[in-house]
Amino acid sequence: MTEKEKCAAGLLYAPEEPELTAERLRAKDLCWRANQLLPSARDERAALLRELLHADGVFTIEPDFWCDYGYNIHLGRNFYANHGLVILDAAPVEIGDDVMIAPQCGLYTAGHPLDAETRIRGLEYAYPIRIGDGVWLGGGVKVMPGVTIGAGSVIAGGSVVTRDIPAGVLAGGVPCRVLREITPADREKYRR
Repeated sequence: MTEKEKCAAGLLYAPEEPELTAERLRAKDLCWRANQLLPSARDERAALLRELLHADGVFTIEPDFWCDYGYNIHLGRNFYANHGLVILDAAPVEIGDDVMIAPQCGLYTAGHPLDAETRIRGLEYAYPIRIGDGVWLGGGVKVMPGVTIGAGSVIAGGSVVTRDIPAGVLAGGVPCRVLREITPADREKYRR
């Protein structure tokens, strides 16, 4: 198996091998170019980002944005990410429709072994991240490898999401945990 195939299979792999290194450099060059554009150059920025990732429709990703490969990122319709988004996409990152991400968030599919000997050899693993329709990630949220966040959920700012979060809940903390369900009363709160 190649290192890329090991990565796709969720096995330990060596990310510094030539093929993966070249793919990361291509993605980072495109990110850098997109990040250097004037904020008013939204269409040009979107065109560069479309060279990196898969998007079903209109999306906005504010600068600075960084990713590892880009080709593993799948955005649903009406996606918005504020400044400072980092997606380490060694494994697939599937983001549903109508998702909002606040500033300084990170989606990290890549991780490193706890065992120092294995980690020092430069090996890592990658597990997919899935974010359902209508999710909102608050400022500074970090999503760890292998996590699924259910549709309509809200993750409170500063949370570190280390395990799956069900649909329709408010969750927060370090580590992130369900705080309560989102109810019709939450909708009425803003209808004054």
